[in-house]
Amino acid sequence: MEYSAHYASPLGSIMLASDGENLTGLWNAGQKYFAASVKSGTAENPDLPVFAVVKKWLEAYFAGRKPGVSGLPLAPAGSEFRKAVWELLCGIPYGKCTTYGKIAQSMATRMNKTTMSSQAVGGAVGHNPISIIIPCHRVIGSNGSLTGYAGGIDKKIKLLEFEGIGTFTRANGDVYCRPDSVYA
Repeated sequence: MEYSAHYASPLGSIMLASDGENLTGLWNAGQKYFAASVKSGTAENPDLPVFAVVKKWLEAYFAGRKPGVSGLPLAPAGSEFRKAVWELLCGIPYGKCTTYGKIAQSMATRMNKTTMSSQAVGGAVGHNPISIIIPCHRVIGSNGSLTGYAGGIDKKIKLLEFEGIGTFTRANGDVYCRPDSVYA
């Protein structure tokens, strides 16, 4: 059985999902792949201890207190490859960003390969079921383009601005970020 709760954030309504002990999902309302990892629906249970811990984390995040993710009970559902990418995302510090290419290089090293497809990494990043906490919004294209975010580019921009990451420009319908701080 999976359980759910809702959190009112500065970005709008967020749905949380849990297996009863771990956080299994966190989605913005209307997000692409919304609740895709939930197999048979959820029962609303906002009083679960895991939801209290996650809500406290979200309150700290939105208050600018830079909470870490290491103490949170996270259990995202996905392939081993996707879980490895999400683990790398958790290593991107608050206020910094990296590129799909750099994550692909790290994955290639981890998998004992010479190269790794940035598109494969992009697929894993895009299917992250625990957005914000697993900070997929901190990943940008090698040219600074905000190539996507399941929650929508406008929410990605707000999260990056909130963390003080760079300046943004728009050109030909695309949004670009010149980050102030890049995580290698």
